[in-house]
Amino acid sequence: MDPLYTPIILIGLLIVVTLVVILVDKLLGGGGERKITVNKDNVITISGRETALNALTNNKIFLPSSCGGKATCGTCKFRLVDWHEAPKPTEIPFLSKDEISEGVRLSCQVVVTEDMQVEVPPSVLNVKPFYGKVVEVEQLTHDIRRIKFEMKEDFVFKPGQYLQIEVPGIETTRAYSIASNPNDLRHPEVIIRLVPGGVATKFIHKALVIGDTLKITGPFGDFFLQEESTRPIIMIAGGSGKAPIRSIIYKLIEQNMPRKAQYFFGARTKKDLYYTKEFKDVEAMYPNFKYIPALSTPLPEDEWDLDIGLITEVVARHTGDLSGHEAYLCGSPGMIDACIKVLREKGMPEEHIYFDKF
Repeated sequence: MDPLYTPIILIGLLIVVTLVVILVDKLLGGGGERKITVNKDNVITISGRETALNALTNNKIFLPSSCGGKATCGTCKFRLVDWHEAPKPTEIPFLSKDEISEGVRLSCQVVVTEDMQVEVPPSVLNVKPFYGKVVEVEQLTHDIRRIKFEMKEDFVFKPGQYLQIEVPGIETTRAYSIASNPNDLRHPEVIIRLVPGGVATKFIHKALVIGDTLKITGPFGDFFLQEESTRPIIMIAGGSGKAPIRSIIYKLIEQNMPRKAQYFFGARTKKDLYYTKEFKDVEAMYPNFKYIPALSTPLPEDEWDLDIGLITEVVARHTGDLSGHEAYLCGSPGMIDACIKVLREKGMPEEHIYFDKF
């Protein structure tokens, strides 16, 4: 072959390949504009191939996504109204059979290839980004920190909800329950435990300093105090799960503790306890409130003479018929599942058990 023709042939092949790629992309929905109709009356237009999560985020509709769209948290759910396809294997662990039949998907796993109608929780339409300046850092235990932010505008939330923090430099977000008084609209607080191998919590514990400013999105979550209810309350938490319960208790104090409330907090050893005096002081002030800390594996030097055992065992010992109660749970998914089992055995209807798993 004449060497002069070789570059021409290569250029020709590149042009053909490029045209094929463009054609395939268009056939898959990559070309032209598509419309997403959100909750019937909010229409956004996008072009190019992107996930529904990114499309919504880019148009200021913020679904929760504590894993940053990697399909590992299961929080970015929405419902496809008129365009159904089977969920991907990555979604199945996070969806119930009823959700699948109703068209619920993880928005991070849905690529927008045609016009679609979707439903999102109405509450997320009020979610927006904020910038919070770190004004306090408190070491609560050997591996748990409280971070207090200062906002330039009001951050309105319900006690029990959570926010998302964007970790600078690694393009990821993480969800943390809000630990502060809901009446303080300019100073949200979070309580964060150091997770071995966790890049976000490592940043919070090792690099974050007073004066830093972080991007915060929120508030999120359907887990919050049911203020219209008159039922007695059972609260159960472990580790950094104390955060949303602290916020709920602030609200109950504001209401002068109108309902009976028992708060069970589980830890391994005495060094894992914190805010014990704070909640014992609340107990001394309000006869309706009882704080019950428990250690699962106390050390001899702890000299612990209060409740011992898994928090589920402690709850079972201290409670009777719970059919007329409601519960607020915060902890690991395994702990929450175990608590739900005990509460149901005590007669509590599952619809009165409130929690967030993330």
